[in-house]
Amino acid sequence: MEYRRLGRSGLKLSALSYGAWVTFGRQVERKQAGELLAMAYDHGVNYFDNAETYNAGDGERVMGQAIKDQGWRRDSYCVSSKVYFGAVKDPAPTQRGLSRKHVMEACDQALERLQVDYLDLYFCHRSDPETPVEETVFAMDTLIRQGKVLYWGTSEWPAEKIREAHLVARANHLHAPSMEQPQYNLLHRERFENEYAPLYDEFGMGTTTWSPLASGLLTGKYRDGVPEDSRLNISDYAWLRDALIEDGELLDKASAVADLARDLDIPPAQFALAWCLKNPHVSTVMIGASKTHQLEENLKSLEHVDRIDDAVVARIGDILGKGSDYQDAL
Repeated sequence: MEYRRLGRSGLKLSALSYGAWVTFGRQVERKQAGELLAMAYDHGVNYFDNAETYNAGDGERVMGQAIKDQGWRRDSYCVSSKVYFGAVKDPAPTQRGLSRKHVMEACDQALERLQVDYLDLYFCHRSDPETPVEETVFAMDTLIRQGKVLYWGTSEWPAEKIREAHLVARANHLHAPSMEQPQYNLLHRERFENEYAPLYDEFGMGTTTWSPLASGLLTGKYRDGVPEDSRLNISDYAWLRDALIEDGELLDKASAVADLARDLDIPPAQFALAWCLKNPHVSTVMIGASKTHQLEENLKSLEHVDRIDDAVVARIGDILGKGSDYQDAL
């Protein structure tokens, strides 16, 4: 396993990390979760991601139970949560958002569900148009000073809001956000590579990127339809299926990328992960396999990073079109 610093912080995260979105508390329960976490940990993964909203808190409950079953030393791994959407169905106004009240209470609830004394990373899951950024920054700073959170960050915030948070923190001698958690994959690149580009150098932000396989699209498994045991067949995620599968252009591009990977004798999933890992601004790539054989295969992607050379990038460009300055320079 390779370990990378989280931006300019001193924290080192495994280049591949493991996330619970969709799977934990729905497709994956305690015993299977333990098997997946143990496999990841045994391969050097030291960061496990979650959120209050994942299956209405059940994602955190299952992960917390499974981690406790493993008996790992708390100083040997990192765990995160995210706050914004709430942990109950049809949340009341005080049960969601980034107000000081919800940020503080949601942190305590996440600690209880995950059965830990502190969160290594805590993210604002989206920006909140109804809460001043200053209020959220002060709340996160309070949690850090209380020892309940070590690093805080944002997820899918507009770049101007992230910059505002840094300016508020600087003006008031508060802890600023250390990381962003954006979507990043071969089919979704604009925000990470262009909008966020100035933030990496200006503020030294790290990134914990999600959906490297575009919810499985880049594995090639949806070329001929949606398998019955796929997450895209879960009724609550019909919106995701509609967004991905019904877009013929996305399917065609994903299939062409999968064919390129096979030409290089690299499994398509490993190729897509290796491509993300090639970007030096990626601190860690989160994978979310629901089966041990999938996880084992995904963990092999580090072996292929050096094969993403200029020639391969050029072939990707022929398939997907012109990329950012970063990708053009690879």
